[in-house]
Amino acid sequence: MLITDPTYCKSSEFFLAMITTADHAAPIAGAILSLVIIIFFSTACNSDPDLLLDFCIADTTAAAAFHFNGLPCIDPATARADHFATSALSRPTDSSGTLFGFNATMTSPAASLPGANAQGLAMARVDLAPGGMAPLHSHPRASEVALVLSGGVLVGFADTSYRLYTQRLRAGEAFVFPRGMVHFMRNEDTSAPAVVLSGLNSQSPGAQLVPFSAFLTEPRLPDEVVKKTFRITGQDVQRIQRSLGGS
Repeated sequence: MLITDPTYCKSSEFFLAMITTADHAAPIAGAILSLVIIIFFSTACNSDPDLLLDFCIADTTAAAAFHFNGLPCIDPATARADHFATSALSRPTDSSGTLFGFNATMTSPAASLPGANAQGLAMARVDLAPGGMAPLHSHPRASEVALVLSGGVLVGFADTSYRLYTQRLRAGEAFVFPRGMVHFMRNEDTSAPAVVLSGLNSQSPGAQLVPFSAFLTEPRLPDEVVKKTFRITGQDVQRIQRSLGGS
């Protein structure tokens, strides 16, 4: 059975279907199978479990002997108010000299917001130069809501049926990018910068820029793959790589 709906995982119908399967086995084997099914699927259907504490302040000094899904916690008794605060997003960045005319500053439990550790969230400030753009990219581990703080921004994403959804946003307006969908932001004003504040429902959302994934991987994708994918020549591949800062 392929489980695609997390709400179904928690339903009585789900467990009834699993236990019914186990009942067809021999009595002892059926009992063991039932227990294994309950343990396994309760884990599979809750891949991002709730905290067992009120919070988990990131211990940024812990030795990196183990790889955690998040960061280890400090003693909750030593938590301070400033662990839950950050000024990382208050400072504008100069995005005019960047490749696409944008800079993104993201909160991190390890660097700027330890109180967000294991809370399943992150924030980002996106500074767009006049005419600048956050190019086609995706966040494989998070949905995103983008709130325009200043300027006029064209946003959009494409779904898996290749339908495009776009919207022009002014200050105070917001837009949602569903998890994993390829999307963009573009400052439509060529004379003034724009600022966008984003919230993401993962402390490590990941970001994969389409042009870099296609043309600047290490090692490079085979030329024949890129040429046939984009219907271009080998010279085109080299030209695009150079224009993106590759060699």
